[in-house]
Amino acid sequence: MKTVIQWAARILICTFVWVPPLQAQDYESQPFGRLNSNVAFTLSAPLGPTAKYATAAGGFTYGVGYNFSKRHSVLGEVMWNRLSATGQALAPIRAAAPQNNAIGGQGNIVAVTANYRFQLEGKVFGTYLVAGGGVYYRDARLSQQVVVGESVTCTPAWLWWGFTCKSGAVTSNQTLTTSNSTAPGGNVGVGFTVRIPDSRYKFYFESRYHYATNRGVATHVIPITVGVRF
Repeated sequence: MKTVIQWAARILICTFVWVPPLQAQDYESQPFGRLNSNVAFTLSAPLGPTAKYATAAGGFTYGVGYNFSKRHSVLGEVMWNRLSATGQALAPIRAAAPQNNAIGGQGNIVAVTANYRFQLEGKVFGTYLVAGGGVYYRDARLSQQVVVGESVTCTPAWLWWGFTCKSGAVTSNQTLTTSNSTAPGGNVGVGFTVRIPDSRYKFYFESRYHYATNRGVATHVIPITVGVRF
């Protein structure tokens, strides 16, 4: 987490170092519309405890919102990202079911959020800060059904897949293939825009940290987003 904070601080410093030259550009001549929208592809990098059980994977995001002014906007967004299981996530499952050593797994994150965006734009280049919160749905699916026997030691990997534990052991006789959890969460990030000449369309590049209190293992991810805003 300390490393994440250090990188976030560096990004914010760079952002505000670049702000003066952006403001110096003549952006008043650009057309202004009240509605905004965006669509993009994402590549999410799990962090912290999430990184132990999921690897980087792709997804997409779509948003629509309202511009109060050229600097202040609100937007609602839907983000989906796939999660691929790590070997560490599958190791205890495979050990408990040696006859099914080829068990695999994957999952998904779907976030529906409301966000505020503060932006500074020049004629071509721009930068912005964004933050918000909402509801985060996460599911996890095993490729085969797993039945838990007696006296299996509980580890966070079992909780990731939705199994329950009691007194340090996985609750016996559970049969599970799919589990899900919905929880509140928040996000904060920074982005950069490049306007397409003689157009209201802009390419944007964004990095945003998402956190949600999903059951078992909390969700920590940073989606790297590349898309179009209009």
